[in-house]
Amino acid sequence: MNAKQMNTKQMNTKQKQNKYTKQTRNKWFSFGLVLIFSFILVSPARAAGASLYLSPSSGTFFVGSTFDVSVFVNTGGEDINAVEVNLKFDPTKLQIASPTAGKSFIEVWVSQPTYSNIKGTMSFMGGIPTPGINTSSGLVSTVTFRAISQGETSIVFLDYSKVLRNDPDGTNILTSMGRGIYNLLIPPPEGPKVFSLTHPDQNKWYKNNNPTFSWEKEEGVTDFSYSFDQDPLGVSDNNSEGNYTSVSFSDVGDGIWYFHVKAKKAEVWGGVSHFSVQIDSSPPAIFTPTVEPAPKTIERRPLISFITTDAFSGLDYYTLKYIDMTPERKEETVGFFTEVSSPYQLPFLETGKYLVVVRAYDRAGNWREGTVKIEIFPEGLHFTKKGIQFREFFIPWWVLIIILLIIIFLIIFYIWNRHQTLLRERTEEVSQMEKQLKNQRREIIDEIIKRGR
Repeated sequence: MNAKQMNTKQMNTKQKQNKYTKQTRNKWFSFGLVLIFSFILVSPARAAGASLYLSPSSGTFFVGSTFDVSVFVNTGGEDINAVEVNLKFDPTKLQIASPTAGKSFIEVWVSQPTYSNIKGTMSFMGGIPTPGINTSSGLVSTVTFRAISQGETSIVFLDYSKVLRNDPDGTNILTSMGRGIYNLLIPPPEGPKVFSLTHPDQNKWYKNNNPTFSWEKEEGVTDFSYSFDQDPLGVSDNNSEGNYTSVSFSDVGDGIWYFHVKAKKAEVWGGVSHFSVQIDSSPPAIFTPTVEPAPKTIERRPLISFITTDAFSGLDYYTLKYIDMTPERKEETVGFFTEVSSPYQLPFLETGKYLVVVRAYDRAGNWREGTVKIEIFPEGLHFTKKGIQFREFFIPWWVLIIILLIIIFLIIFYIWNRHQTLLRERTEEVSQMEKQLKNQRREIIDEIIKRGR
């Protein structure tokens, strides 16, 4: 074999090795991509977690009727073995007629369904043995509600609801919760068509507590019977109130009221029509705004916080204004009332005294006013016509004069007392010196007398 053939063989061997290496790399690269995409595709399904939802999630129902709401769970691809459901609803619009109805995948009820039509709550807890269940639409339970008053209402899951994974730790994997929104209507009229000029919208709250109702009169109608109460399905009696087509009521109490009317034709009483009015003539509850960091402060932009409640129509919004009450300046109202939310930070204020006025409005237009006084002080030592101000501490001039006089008196007293003390000490020293001189003179005289003898 010559040199040229050997070189050709070596080149072919090298090409085969490179081709093999390249194919191996491609296989590992493809395998890596498969792993990556598998991880990407699997991870979101696992990260999505479980969810609870209601069915139907919306609907329109008549007051007095009942309807079923089912609770479903989507396990998000996980195996679960326990579900805890806690529901909240408006007890003024809904009542639970039956806590459980229909089928359920729950095999063991850890906690039997409990509910309160006063608080508007319901809760239950159940489970299934290992290996659990993996589903996208598992029926937990069905609850029957009764509509008791008109308006929009909702049913929601409370935050402490749980869906537990089938693992030793019982991990809560609930990540999302739906809600149900339902529209509750007064049943359609079976009698005369009713309307109100004072309270035309049955879904709106009014502060006028003197409603007027009118109704249409068909040909041949001889009498009408009506009643006014708080029963949405009330029925007027068969006693005639006459053949006029309007009536007014005065000083009606707060709450939801219903007017019922029916007509008599050919000596036969017809069906009843209903018309509701929502009356709230009372303002929100008394409240007092608070100030941070304090009503007396050096902070030029204090924070005002406020909150109150309303018993019937509910709170709608708050407005605020502030008045400059500083004696050295002319009393000035800064702007008009402005709609705000709590907490509200006031704009930059000059030093002085201010009155902050907050008004709380309910949905019927009633309002309650809360006030708080604040005083802004300069940061350092500040001299005024009436005294000296240091932050929230104020010392009038007359107090300073008295303090100054007391200090002067104390200084004079100290000087006088010191002088008297030095004078006494000097007198005692002179007296001692005189005594010493007198004794020395006597000793000299005695010595002279002795020598003379």
